[in-house]
Amino acid sequence: MSKSLQSSASGFEAPSPYELDPPRAEAPALSDRARPLPRISIQAFCETPDVAEAVHAASEDRRLSKTHVTIQMGGTAAAVAHYQESPTPNLIILETHAPHASLVAELEELAHSCDAGTKVVIIGAANDVVLYRDLMKRGISEYLVAPVTAFDLMECLSNLYNNPASDPVGQVFAFIGAKGGVGSSTICHNVAWTLSDALSADITIADMDLAFGTTGLDFNQDPVQGIADALQNPDRLDEVLLDRLLTTCSKHLSIFAAPVVLDRDYEMTPEGCEAVIDVVRQNVPFVAVDLPHTWAPWTKRLLLQADEIVITAMPDLANLRNAKNIVDLVRAARKNDTAPHLVLNMANMQKRPEITQKEFEGALGLETLAVIDFDCENFGQAANNGQMIEEFNAKAKSTQAFRDIAMALAHRKEIKVEKRSPLAPILDKLKRMR
Repeated sequence: MSKSLQSSASGFEAPSPYELDPPRAEAPALSDRARPLPRISIQAFCETPDVAEAVHAASEDRRLSKTHVTIQMGGTAAAVAHYQESPTPNLIILETHAPHASLVAELEELAHSCDAGTKVVIIGAANDVVLYRDLMKRGISEYLVAPVTAFDLMECLSNLYNNPASDPVGQVFAFIGAKGGVGSSTICHNVAWTLSDALSADITIADMDLAFGTTGLDFNQDPVQGIADALQNPDRLDEVLLDRLLTTCSKHLSIFAAPVVLDRDYEMTPEGCEAVIDVVRQNVPFVAVDLPHTWAPWTKRLLLQADEIVITAMPDLANLRNAKNIVDLVRAARKNDTAPHLVLNMANMQKRPEITQKEFEGALGLETLAVIDFDCENFGQAANNGQMIEEFNAKAKSTQAFRDIAMALAHRKEIKVEKRSPLAPILDKLKRMR
């Protein structure tokens, strides 16, 4: 029997000429298998320090940030004694090494104290299909074979609380600049447009720079309503209101535009911002969050809760320092996620002393996802026209860079189609005749 549940059919299929990218060696693609859990209470009763440590590690992951997790030692016997006087939570995790008959007897005693709707996950030592089937018949939600890791637990709990038959939760990509004016918004908008065009998948850009956001300008839109209206009352935001507040830019791309007015005070809370993004991600496969270069509690929350992070920097000392601070924070807070992506923008500017790509990568401990050269002509004219780079000039050097970033974020890879000569059919026929 498998140690953990098989991953559900989550994610959105990409049509040819793109296919799913195989999982990267440095970290499992957990973001594709484990989705965020709702606000539930979880109580774990462990017998060994290893399982207790795995539960603790899972509880610190961003996907369980809304849950309330408590861990006690003592296994099934401690759980039976505890719930004789206390109500049961939404989910109970039990570690047990008892034989089949003893385990069934303990569970029957526990069942007398369990409230309706409580889910139970058991972690046991026996890899026994007979035991597994017996536990499933008795209403146990899942049985995992020890040893288990935090990844196993998160994937298991995600499958319990996210219906595989329903539409999958969309992925959130957070874009942030290491310094103001490095072009993070431009990178975000072009990558989002490329995703919508290349994969024919719906994507929404959330412009979080309420006072100075450029999403409306970059897509030549002047929306009356936008993300500020949603942030005023995040609890009221639903699919109907979301549809009214979004501005459609193309068949697959919409924007949650910023109001860009200075005579209003914007009170943004981490909980409100997260609630708005949660509603958006329930309705589209991809959400690109354009974060301003402003460090606040809500900025930190959105950055750390994202599925993928893109840090845009210019090759100078201030950008290197700031980028390293962001990378160190992200690595410490997101131990179960892939490393953030680094994009060097406006590189190779003439007569400007720059830190080399190799030095930048060495200081951050990251490989650069893309290097975009300084190109004032294409970027300036595209911005003035309200177009993306590929729309304005498909032959621009940065076009391929945006495609590389988009495919990396979506875990897709481009299948290179070899161009054939017009004479190829005739040559093939001649070869067959020989």
